[in-house]
Amino acid sequence: MELKNLERELDRFRARLLAAAAFVLLGVVLLASRMVYLQVMRHDAYALQAEANRIAVVPIVPNRGLIVDRNGVVLANNYSAYTLEISPRRSAAELDALIEELAAVVEISPRDRRRFKRLQEELKGAETVPIRSRLSDEEVARFTARRFQFPGVEIKARLFRSYPLGETGSHLLGYIGRVNQYEKSAMEDWPEERQANYKGTEYIGKLGLEQAYETELHGTTGFEEVETSAAGRAVRRLRSQPATPGNSLMLSIDIRLQALVERLFGQRRGALVAIDPRNGEVLAFVSMPTFDPNLFVDGIDTESWRELNESLDKPLLNRALRGTYPPGSTFKPFMAMAAMTSGTRGPHTVVQDNGSFTFGNHTFRSHGDGGLGPVDMHRSIVKSSNVYYYTLANEMGVDLMHQHLQPFGFGVRTGIDLENEVTGVLPSTEWKRRAYRKPEQQKWYAGETISLGIGQGYNHFTALQLAHATATLVSGGQRHAPRLVREVEDVVTRQRTLAQRPALAPLGLVPEQVELIKKALYAVTQEGTSTRVFAGATYTSGGKTGTAQAVGIGKNEKYNAAKMEEHKRDHSWYIAMAPVDQPRVALAVIVENAGFGAEAAAPIARRVFDYLLLGRYPSEEDIVLTQQGRSAAPIGQARLASEVPLPTRMGGPQP
Repeated sequence: MELKNLERELDRFRARLLAAAAFVLLGVVLLASRMVYLQVMRHDAYALQAEANRIAVVPIVPNRGLIVDRNGVVLANNYSAYTLEISPRRSAAELDALIEELAAVVEISPRDRRRFKRLQEELKGAETVPIRSRLSDEEVARFTARRFQFPGVEIKARLFRSYPLGETGSHLLGYIGRVNQYEKSAMEDWPEERQANYKGTEYIGKLGLEQAYETELHGTTGFEEVETSAAGRAVRRLRSQPATPGNSLMLSIDIRLQALVERLFGQRRGALVAIDPRNGEVLAFVSMPTFDPNLFVDGIDTESWRELNESLDKPLLNRALRGTYPPGSTFKPFMAMAAMTSGTRGPHTVVQDNGSFTFGNHTFRSHGDGGLGPVDMHRSIVKSSNVYYYTLANEMGVDLMHQHLQPFGFGVRTGIDLENEVTGVLPSTEWKRRAYRKPEQQKWYAGETISLGIGQGYNHFTALQLAHATATLVSGGQRHAPRLVREVEDVVTRQRTLAQRPALAPLGLVPEQVELIKKALYAVTQEGTSTRVFAGATYTSGGKTGTAQAVGIGKNEKYNAAKMEEHKRDHSWYIAMAPVDQPRVALAVIVENAGFGAEAAAPIARRVFDYLLLGRYPSEEDIVLTQQGRSAAPIGQARLASEVPLPTRMGGPQP
């Protein structure tokens, strides 16, 4: 009995031993198989991954391209400086305590703290957020000596954009700023190649030329392969490919002229655009008031943003590109041309101007209480007859006016090399159906057509559109899309490429009809509303003043600027070209709420022509008188434009 039990136990033991041996063998086979898989089959993949863990690829952000004016004056450049940056992955209390400790080593102002908190929200997911920019060498040395006390805080060398002339030309240059969450999301839809080129890029063009020419200005991102330690610190550089700086933009703008016009506006609001009608180059592109783009480069502080954003003068509004106004009497030369091209009225047709025009039960009045008597087309422009154009608008009708005026660029974008241009409004029956929802609002009433003839009513255009239309008219119908950039210079080869714009078909205007309009515009400066302003000019010019209502007045009321709030007064317009025979410049200028065109807008145009055609810069006395709206012909001692120093910087952070 005992022997049988012993054998049974031995059998059980042997079975267990075999099972254990099989389990161990299976484990050895599995381990060997896994080792073969890892060491042989997956060797290359894991070797590459191990190498990647050892090597870090760091993007090298390129220098942004320069922007210079037509004479080579630098308007936007770069400089390097140190920033103090904090890893934001801590609690608010920890960050506050850390900032207090840092403030004992490096000066941190309340403004820096507020900007840091705002950037925390804007740069969610960023590894570091700057708390201080543009550290001095002494501050860098102090922090470096105590760096071990501040884990998660580091100093980085960064490139900063600088606009050396401050506020001058800010609306055409625009500015750059940190890439926000919306822009990051938009970048995800970019082609892979372009996304790769923006690795490590934290700044992007936001407005103006900085935005429109972002691709040219950005450059090509480089890279650097560095060997890292187990702690992630760089040990040595293995190889690198340098970044290629962005291309340079050569503008058609003359910055001295730009600065002069901005000075001539003084504290007034408005816009001026001057174009070479021979090729579409923009010589001056002014919107007033301006702002300092340097404030936006590294994030504008709350106080500066509030001051700009809440100002009644709206300095952030690009009035030349996006500000729309009724054109007033500057519209009359284009109405006259439309009358001839449509066959509605010939140049010798005479209209009796008795001072008013009655349509239905409404009377449309002219300037003053008296009329001009018999008026033909030439005299209607020179003396600015409202009655002539009331009747012309009534004869043409809104849709025929639209058909013959839109080719001049009214109610459509000009195609200038800037983004966010508005179309303005050149009304038609179709436009009104699309603009309004209620059926009674969509209907066009015949009485609405009358005021369109003198540039009022629904008509609303930008200074850019008026300048473009003037350039098209005086060049005999030759059309060029306005452009601010003349050439793009390749930073590597130094080759310059003309900035091509889409070709526009000419209008095919009748030369004799164009000459009639040009002679009338010239007569405005000799016997019309701008005679006093252009007295003594040694060149010939033509122009048309305009006074546009900012707000309507009652039926039985008379306009009295002295009794009105400043922002409700009429706008002052002037369109002009010179020389008359072969125009080299066409412009449009508007001074908001400044009254008659001859008093405020025309004197600015005179200074522009003196500068461009004679190389003369007005005296300080002339500039002050122009700012006050009291200037006529030059009375002071003018200077050569080439002798005038460049405008000085008007605030903002200094490099």
